[in-house]
Amino acid sequence: MQLQDILYSQGFGTRRVCAGLVQHGWVETASLDQGASFVPCTDASLDFDTADLRLRVQGVEWPYHAKAYVMLHKPAGTECSQKPSTYPSIYTLLPAPLRQRPCKSAIQGVQAVGRLDQDTTGLLLLSDDGHFIHRMSSPKKHVPKVYRVTTKHLVDDLQIGKLLAGVVLDDDPKPVRASACTPVDSHRLDLTLTEGKYHQVKRMLAAVGNRVEALHRSRIGTLDLPPDLAPGQWKWLSAEDLVRLNPVS
Repeated sequence: MQLQDILYSQGFGTRRVCAGLVQHGWVETASLDQGASFVPCTDASLDFDTADLRLRVQGVEWPYHAKAYVMLHKPAGTECSQKPSTYPSIYTLLPAPLRQRPCKSAIQGVQAVGRLDQDTTGLLLLSDDGHFIHRMSSPKKHVPKVYRVTTKHLVDDLQIGKLLAGVVLDDDPKPVRASACTPVDSHRLDLTLTEGKYHQVKRMLAAVGNRVEALHRSRIGTLDLPPDLAPGQWKWLSAEDLVRLNPVS
């Protein structure tokens, strides 16, 4: 693949902009063929094998990914929307190439796999792979998601029993139940859901006579939010991370 096309696929701008980056000497490449060390390149038409390619653009290293799979530790006070109404968008926390990756759809860049409320924190996946997004977010796939819930009132066995048995929400006569519900202490519990509805956790707790004071998603499938990933930070999903998610289909 030509270097300008590689840069374009990674979200560094139009092909003309990418060619300009190369011609100005702002792009370095590294691969096994080059001894794995970075070498400046000023010819945008040069072909590269993308299998082991690393890029350095304007001094910033960027590994080549045919498809982008990343996780974000969503902080409170952010919206999972490209056009937020009140709070800053989570997409402002990502580097420009992730926001500008070309897509077949009208919307550029990576997209959030589902949404979290503005005051909810925790693990959020983003990708430009439509099949991955569908597989992880479709209610038919039953991907478990674990939430740490802090409640206003004491959590008792009766409430936990109702959450596990199923509660009726006002917009759906079919009961919605938690697949697991584990008390952490008197005012915290870990709630596992396999479907997603609008404000679901908050409405479920309200249905059993309690109230959510804080909500944090700690796991999707078998993938945990890393303890060293601070709020507002993101990272590429590793091959091991994807293996943890792929068994859920």
